[in-house]
Amino acid sequence: MTDPNEFTLEERDFERIRQRLYDVAGISLSDAKRTLVIARLSRILRAMRLPTFDAYIEFLETEATASDAQDFVNALTTNLTRFWREEHHFEHLVSHIGELMETRKSVAEKRLRIWSAGCSTGQEPYTIALSLLAAYPELKRWDFKILATDIDTSVIAKAAAGIYPESELNGLSAERARLFEKAGEGRIRVPAAVASLVSFKPLNLMSPWPMKGPFDAIFCRNVAIYFDKQTQGEVFGRLGQILAPGGYLYIGHSENLGSGSAGFRLVGKTIYQARSASERARNAA
Repeated sequence: MTDPNEFTLEERDFERIRQRLYDVAGISLSDAKRTLVIARLSRILRAMRLPTFDAYIEFLETEATASDAQDFVNALTTNLTRFWREEHHFEHLVSHIGELMETRKSVAEKRLRIWSAGCSTGQEPYTIALSLLAAYPELKRWDFKILATDIDTSVIAKAAAGIYPESELNGLSAERARLFEKAGEGRIRVPAAVASLVSFKPLNLMSPWPMKGPFDAIFCRNVAIYFDKQTQGEVFGRLGQILAPGGYLYIGHSENLGSGSAGFRLVGKTIYQARSASERARNAA
């Protein structure tokens, strides 16, 4: 059995780890996360046969590859999600897309873009696709794409596979459970027609964003809770710029936009609508 006290995390090393994670990913670790840091990074220390956290930090700062640096981030990010989590968001999205479809009649207008920022192991973007295709089968003939991103490359790989334990169906209605395929050995699979709509990409929200938008809807839920207030405001402000006017931003139940709220109006529980350019100009005046 592994000794949980095998490695001692000195205060100086904890501060260096916290600073590095903040600099790289914008994530603020509280003092309460010390035990989590020890547990998750100890696995890396054992695998690398390093004697101390100090030696590991020194390695990261002097000779780590991009893969080593990513392993550090992957180890300290938290991924908790499920299908149809915060169900009211998906109900609102279905209604919003239905209204858009009523106004986009020409072939050129039949374009739909949605972004799942902080997609974790994929349940969120797949729920978006499953919900919309179930409500509007004609979307199969639209230029409809979902971008799904996460800073953690390991969860992106799992998400792209689209295969989950059958226990993921627990708590879902029979109607929703039937939207999945049986994959054998106690597993389920997202149907190919659904999976083909979603593109999974690694993305650090602190870095430049390669996509230009505009997006008709953005889900950024339970991501900003790991940022400090300043970073939260900056990220939500940037999301407002890449949303189409009138598009919607869905955030986590314990989050708020803070200083990034200028480009939005609150329209429902943790649902914000992007203001038009003219509205933003009036607010700034």
